[in-house]
Amino acid sequence: MSTTKRIYGLYGDDDDLMHGVKAFRDKGIEIAEVYTPFPVHGLDKALGLKKTRISDAAFIYACYGVSIGALATWYMMNHDWPQNIGGKPAFWWAKNMPAFVVPMFELMVFCAAHMMSLTFVIRNKMYPGAPAQNPDPRTTDDKFLIEFVSNDVETIKQMLIDTGVEEITVKDA
Repeated sequence: MSTTKRIYGLYGDDDDLMHGVKAFRDKGIEIAEVYTPFPVHGLDKALGLKKTRISDAAFIYACYGVSIGALATWYMMNHDWPQNIGGKPAFWWAKNMPAFVVPMFELMVFCAAHMMSLTFVIRNKMYPGAPAQNPDPRTTDDKFLIEFVSNDVETIKQMLIDTGVEEITVKDA
């Protein structure tokens, strides 16, 4: 009876990691996760990952920021405390809008940046109190790790050795 195991292959170089990922993808062996200390150029394409929707979220957050900026400038300058400054028409927001471009832009950037940060933290489960997901703390310093969940431990171990792995660890899934 074969039981499912977690197999970890630890690499010391990102080029070896990329070679290993491509070798496993060519053989059709599914990679559960890859842990790296820094972004590795081309790794997402080598893993076959889909494009993220993070840019769509950024656009929505930016639109929210512009809307808040427009609403705030209308409320402050036209509704709450309208003033005649230099003969400018104070009662119609659209005529004064060019003067409000800077605060609307700043709120757009502010909302997009802060909400993207929160989205990243929540989506990646990195909020305070979340359990650690990293199986080997050395991957936060200088090592690269590929994680597999499989029954075929010997085949994966041999391929890891062939691709230049430094260390192999097998645990129960």
